[in-house]
Amino acid sequence: MTVTDTELVTIGGIDVEVNRRNIKNIHLSVLPPNGRVRLSVPSKTSEQTIRLAIVNKLAWIKKQQSDFAKQPRQSVREMANGECHYLWGQKYRLAIKAAKGKFSVQIKGNNKLELAVSNSTTTDNKLKLLNRFYREQIQVSMAKMLPKWQKTLGVAPDSIEIKKMKTKWGSCNIQAKRIWLNLELAKKPIECMEFILVHELVHLHERHHNERFRALMNKHMPNWKERRNLLNSLPLVYEDWSY
Repeated sequence: MTVTDTELVTIGGIDVEVNRRNIKNIHLSVLPPNGRVRLSVPSKTSEQTIRLAIVNKLAWIKKQQSDFAKQPRQSVREMANGECHYLWGQKYRLAIKAAKGKFSVQIKGNNKLELAVSNSTTTDNKLKLLNRFYREQIQVSMAKMLPKWQKTLGVAPDSIEIKKMKTKWGSCNIQAKRIWLNLELAKKPIECMEFILVHELVHLHERHHNERFRALMNKHMPNWKERRNLLNSLPLVYEDWSY
């Protein structure tokens, strides 16, 4: 869908980015990390309808913004010895090791993440190497859990891709049957990634977050709300980038 018009309005003391699109329904989002409010509306929506859509949700918007303000943030990553990094919800200390051959990232013991690189490797390249490690970890975990959920739900996506996303933990292109997972999920407990995977697979049955969608989630993953709450309570990445 193409954005045809974007404007910034202030309603009830809340700044709202209004996107007029070629869509049928109104969609309201409060986005991390700072609680930016975005309202997507059909192209011909009146100003009064836009205002009512916000006014009727003011209490919910302020609650979401308050929750984001309280949520802890990771510090800027310097990729230095002793720095804390996470894998599947567990904290590891980064250990930089000099290497002349193939660069690598390995788990050492219970709490060490060893990064073998040359002395001249830049911070950006160290981070790229670590992100490649995270991508591989997601791929390995996905290979184990996807067959189970495809069988349980009776759906099979044509592809599942992994990338850094700034506003979502996952997304689903229903027409193309393509699922995207946020690379940051590798840092969260594995049950959080499984929740996002199931969430997106269920969208292949039901596009909207309606009663049917929630009923399918309740049936196949009864504790999905607890998993969602856990995910949304964990520290956000230092970059300006929920679900």
